[in-house]
Amino acid sequence: MVVLNRIYTKTGDDGTTALGSGERRPKYDLRIEAYGTVDETNAAIGVVRLYTKDSPDLDAMLGRIQNDLFDLGADLAVPEREGKAERLRVVASQVERLERDIDGLNDQLAPLTSFVLPGGTPAAAHLHVARTICRRAERVMVELAAQPNEPVGAAGIQYMNRLSDFLFVASRAANHNGAGDVLWVPGQNR
Repeated sequence: MVVLNRIYTKTGDDGTTALGSGERRPKYDLRIEAYGTVDETNAAIGVVRLYTKDSPDLDAMLGRIQNDLFDLGADLAVPEREGKAERLRVVASQVERLERDIDGLNDQLAPLTSFVLPGGTPAAAHLHVARTICRRAERVMVELAAQPNEPVGAAGIQYMNRLSDFLFVASRAANHNGAGDVLWVPGQNR
């Protein structure tokens, strides 16, 4: 259980922050960047949800994703180390649920004949913003995982990869199941 009685601690005034393990790292550390960008993805999805109240199924999916992203932040904030007690980790079943949600949304969409430009309804436009932030979070997580002694769970990376796909498909769903998609016209402005 999390208890937050005091919001400011002043412990970060020296330019460091604590991981969930208690280890202090510089605020520019790649692990901090990873879970910070996951948090940014979550905040962008929170903005999307301002526009999904008329789509209760999509809104519920986004709510589950927001909770999953907090799980992922907790996962990243405590690097897995040998001999340490297991902490909260993103697991394969969360990735699988996301895949089922993608398939369910995608079944309602017409096939694409061109790339989609970000836009359409406010929900769709914000879903595209969340998608691009999600892609950045995934890149940072992959970079972190490539560093020596910086473990990142495979399920967490898979989750972010699927999430960007979900956000794309959800943007099409929010664009009246693709009818309102803004399609790219190659060379249109030559």
